[in-house]
Amino acid sequence: MKTKLTEMLEIDHPIIQGGMMHVGLAELASAVSNAGGLGILTALTQPTPEALRQEIGRCREMTNKPFGVNVTLLPTINPVPYDEYIQVIIDSGVKVVETAGRSPEKYIPALKEAGVHVIHKCTSVRHSLKAEQIGCSAVSVDGFECAGHPGEDDVPNMVLLPCAGSKLTIPMVASGGIGDGRGLAAALALGAEGVNMGTRFVATKEAPVHENVKKMMVESSELDTALIFRTLRNTARIYKNNIAKQVLEIEGKPGDTEFGELQPLVAGTRGRERVLVAGDTDDGVWTAGLVMGLIDDIPSCEELLSRMVRDAEEIMGKRLASMLVTG
Repeated sequence: MKTKLTEMLEIDHPIIQGGMMHVGLAELASAVSNAGGLGILTALTQPTPEALRQEIGRCREMTNKPFGVNVTLLPTINPVPYDEYIQVIIDSGVKVVETAGRSPEKYIPALKEAGVHVIHKCTSVRHSLKAEQIGCSAVSVDGFECAGHPGEDDVPNMVLLPCAGSKLTIPMVASGGIGDGRGLAAALALGAEGVNMGTRFVATKEAPVHENVKKMMVESSELDTALIFRTLRNTARIYKNNIAKQVLEIEGKPGDTEFGELQPLVAGTRGRERVLVAGDTDDGVWTAGLVMGLIDDIPSCEELLSRMVRDAEEIMGKRLASMLVTG
């Protein structure tokens, strides 16, 4: 497939692996890139900028194809040396950065000067237009279906994508609820130049997570997610397990929710150590999107991307074309 996104990023297929904490490591990113998509390393999964430099080097040993780095800009208790992470990305010659959270405006001049394309993740039309205004090369538009933080507008991609696409002049990437060729074809029809997938890539052979997590995704449906932090105006979509139910019970109590009461349950280290590493899918927070309803196997990244592109081409070239009446 040839789109504005594939030409910009110099990739074969218009499919990006989104940045995911503790998942966006060299093993997965290189596999996606080798399969013709764009793999993404997650900067803040690495404890220091120097560790990120080493991870970029490790990824280069596994692929000679383009890959990017995700930098999520969020307020934290302990200050994050974002300037140093950005400098490592520039010095390492990475040419694609996926940003999320706060505006990347501060870093755009240095990144653009180094020839780096910035793709900012947005959950609304207004944020997408702002990203275009500050100089982003593309936007990744996140619908309500997505895992992680869907924003507070609750607009699904069937509406959000054409709304954003009708106003943007830079390429738009569809993110959230996409896991097969049907989703890829639909996203392109709605105005996107490609897709971004997170949850679907977790259920692949190369994803560096416990096999129990992958199997649970196969066994689960589109009904097995929960929205937490609604009371804090920081909504997050996660897998609906015992921890999620405890969080929702606390948030359901009368009065204001105190984050301190939730923190032991939702701590990132707990989710990483107990779920992603140890494989106890019920004893920590882990993000998952509605697309779980479309996951019924654990393929390699090569198998997944080849199948998606083949199925999308079949849908666009034959099924939809057969519905056209001429004459």
